[in-house]
Amino acid sequence: MKRTLYLMSSLIVSSVFLTACGGNEEAENDGAAENDGAAGNNEAADNEGNGEAEGAIEIGLNNWSENIAVSNLWKIILEEEGYDVELTMSEKSPIWVGVANGDIDASLEVWLPNTDAPYYDEHEDNVEIGETWFEATGLGLVVPEYVDINSIEELNDNTEMFNEEIVGIDAGASLTQLTEEAVEEYELDYDFLISSEPAMISELDTAYENEEPVVVTLWNPHWAFSAYDLKYLEDPDNVFGDSEDIHYMTRTGFGDDYEEIVQWWDNWEMDDETLGELMTYINEDDDEEAGAQRWLDDNRDLVDEWIQ
Repeated sequence: MKRTLYLMSSLIVSSVFLTACGGNEEAENDGAAENDGAAGNNEAADNEGNGEAEGAIEIGLNNWSENIAVSNLWKIILEEEGYDVELTMSEKSPIWVGVANGDIDASLEVWLPNTDAPYYDEHEDNVEIGETWFEATGLGLVVPEYVDINSIEELNDNTEMFNEEIVGIDAGASLTQLTEEAVEEYELDYDFLISSEPAMISELDTAYENEEPVVVTLWNPHWAFSAYDLKYLEDPDNVFGDSEDIHYMTRTGFGDDYEEIVQWWDNWEMDDETLGELMTYINEDDDEEAGAQRWLDDNRDLVDEWIQ
């Protein structure tokens, strides 16, 4: 069985630290008090009277395409409603710790009941899991459709075809941990290259353009399934688990501080078509927020259903 290796990506993954100004004015509704939440300096939204919202919200996100897409979308939506929103890029584990400690207000991507179960089991007493906003996910080992194998069990008979390599994403991802389990379960004679999503996509794109074999770790929802003709390798031992749902999560007490936002997120629903389109818009733009804004402008009616 081969080692797990770390692949240095030539791509620079830019962290998103967008801080809006303002939001420190006192509400004047019959002596409304400041609301000190677990996040420290957040003020509760004043939803009485003129409907203006005030408050600083910090959302943690990891470098997954759908997470970047929905986090930037909700940043724009919430700022249009009067909130100050900061996006903080990190890996999964630090985000869970940040939300559990109250240092981060929310994260919009939690896969349950399997993928994020280890994080949930560790922090369940200090986070609040919201409603499902995406149903029927998938994840596992993926190859182009033109590759003539269909199961993980066939990989060891074709090591030379794939240069004995599986190209993965970042070390902190649950998918990476599951892939390590799959390498052991199926006794794969492969090097598992841990890199990043952009590096993995670069390897996939290069191989696809040349119609060469490649095996990568992937998941849906992801824009790659609309950009390339791909297939999951069958997983007879079900290492990667069954289809899951995506939820959002918040720090304890966030719903009391920002009841309006929680209601909006509970109303929020996307599917492969709408989320895939959003990710495509962002993938086409140099600026992630600009792509999200363009999608929002084209889908106002859908967003209005979430926030009304």
